[in-house]
Amino acid sequence: MDIPVWQRCLGFLIYLFPWSDAIPFGLGFDGMFNQIPLLRLLTLPALPFVALELIPWGLGGLLLFFVLLFAVVRNANVPYFIRFNTLQALLIDIVLIGLNFAIGAVLTPVLPGSLLISTLNSAVVLAVLAIWIFATVECIRGREPDLPGISPAVRMQLY
Repeated sequence: MDIPVWQRCLGFLIYLFPWSDAIPFGLGFDGMFNQIPLLRLLTLPALPFVALELIPWGLGGLLLFFVLLFAVVRNANVPYFIRFNTLQALLIDIVLIGLNFAIGAVLTPVLPGSLLISTLNSAVVLAVLAIWIFATVECIRGREPDLPGISPAVRMQLY
């Protein structure tokens, strides 16, 4: 079955949501975006999602999360390709929220400014960047991005 172009575009644009949540991992004095300034250009497509974080108490990202979950993923009238990519992006975002809590609330007070925290932050940025690039290429080709561990969970939820 051939996926229409508009579905392919929406499919990869939704992966900007987890990418926008990975951007803070690369900020800071020793962050990836300061070490490799060209990476800052890759943050530009995610700026609309980053702007949602300006809403007080983080309600912008939470609101967008629930809108995507209930209006897109749980809506049977939305094409499967869009629902699949949206739920996969939301699951990646949940993992990022957990990592943000673990690194920020658990490791940073114990090891402030350590090489371990910088390495973990860089690994998170690189992992989400790789997922974003892979998902973009696969969506443009009209195929579901098959991420190990995440895609089977998404398929179980959608069937």
